[in-house]
Amino acid sequence: MGSQWGKDKVYRRAMNEGFRSRAAYKLQEIQERFSIIREDDNIVDLGAAPGSWLQVERTLTKGKVLGVDLNPIPSIEGVITVVGDLTTPEIQQQVRDLVGVVNIVLCDASPKLSGHKCYDQARAIGLGEDALMFAVKTMKQGGNMAMKSFQGEMFSQLLGEVRKHFYVVKTFHTKSTRRGSTEIYIIAKNFIGSSGDVEGQIQ
Repeated sequence: MGSQWGKDKVYRRAMNEGFRSRAAYKLQEIQERFSIIREDDNIVDLGAAPGSWLQVERTLTKGKVLGVDLNPIPSIEGVITVVGDLTTPEIQQQVRDLVGVVNIVLCDASPKLSGHKCYDQARAIGLGEDALMFAVKTMKQGGNMAMKSFQGEMFSQLLGEVRKHFYVVKTFHTKSTRRGSTEIYIIAKNFIGSSGDVEGQIQ
């Protein structure tokens, strides 16, 4: 992702510190602000390539860390990787088999941009909905989630869906986000449970 925006100061810092992209700092900011990852949590990272979030996650927990992506993820010590579509029952079952209890679901993925704003946002919202449904189907009650999205007309719809499944939901702009970007993160804590379908609340 760093190369997409050019080799700016944050990108160069990431490369110097051994991270695969600038996105590593975004997760660090989220963790510092919201403490979503506990030291014994099992984490599933969706759309995880090239793996910078996985690098950070491995330092934050003694639990299992697993990354899922349509593309192969270069190996990281202590991290499990799965190549496949997160929306399929087969991949969801494979994740359960490999991880066991899923405490945390993270998603920093974004679709390849076409340049058409409405189309791109619809695809980004759809990806967020897929990530949410993955969490609902696999996550343990009380778990936490963080996922990237983009502000626009459809964003409130996605935010509303997240609130149905988590007790605490907030939005967050990271300092590491490229200036002028509509990128925003949804931070969701305390998963109600797969059978829960009541309105969450912002605190």
